[in-house]
Amino acid sequence: MKMVLAIINYDDAQDVMSSLMKAGFSITKLATTGGFLKTGNVTILIGIEEEKLDECFQIIREHSSSRKQIVPTTGELGMGFFPSMPVQVEVGGATVFVLGVERFEKL
Repeated sequence: MKMVLAIINYDDAQDVMSSLMKAGFSITKLATTGGFLKTGNVTILIGIEEEKLDECFQIIREHSSSRKQIVPTTGELGMGFFPSMPVQVEVGGATVFVLGVERFEKL
């Protein structure tokens, strides 16, 4: 038994979760934040058998994509004022961890 812990961009999360549930996976959703932009993420917990890992990863891969986004930067006050300039950053995608599970019970 394995525990898949997938951290997914908020914009991709609904597609990933609905696709996983359509494929028969039971998921638990946690709202999380983090990263450079302090943007919203969704952390999904999935308890599955090891032979289902590839299918789970494929669904996450298909429905969470990396993309470029322009974000404004803040001005600096100090020796002088530096006007803000937009910066292009990469957002989206997923970070996925697989953990071993010693015991699993649905109560």
